[in-house]
Amino acid sequence: MDVKIRTFEEPDRAAVVQIWHDCGLVYPQNDPDRDIDRKIADGVELFLVALVDDRITGSAMGGYEGHRAWVNYLAVAPQWQGMGIARALMNELEQRCHRIGCPKINLQIRMTNTHVMEFYRRIGFVEDEVRCMGKRLVDDAAQ
Repeated sequence: MDVKIRTFEEPDRAAVVQIWHDCGLVYPQNDPDRDIDRKIADGVELFLVALVDDRITGSAMGGYEGHRAWVNYLAVAPQWQGMGIARALMNELEQRCHRIGCPKINLQIRMTNTHVMEFYRRIGFVEDEVRCMGKRLVDDAAQ
C-alpha cells in the first residue's frame, strides 16, 4: 500500500472532519471547522493528511510555538487503521518538526481514549511526569 503524506488543503476539510467524527475525536466543546480555521490562520505547515489512492485516510494537526510541538487530531479512518498510516503521519510530522529546530513533541490523550496508548509507546512516546491543565477561553459549543 502506497501512503502519501502532504500538507492539508482546503478541499480536504470535509473528509478530515468526517474522519475526526468517525474516530470519536469531536466533542461538544470543540467545533472541528473552527479548529481548522484557527489552524489555517496559524499556518498549515504541520497540518498533514494521509492519502491512499488519492483518498484521504487520516490526518494529524501539529503546532509549534518555539519550545515544543504539539499533536492534535491524529486520526485514521477506522477501515484504514492498523495499516501504518498513523505511523507515516507521525514520521512526517516528526521530520518536519526536526527541520524547524523543534526539540520535542508533546501530545495529550483523553483518559477515555485508552486504546491508543500502546500505539504511541510503540513509536517512542513515553509518559512525562507532568499534569495537564486547561482553561477554555472560547466555548465553541455555545456559539
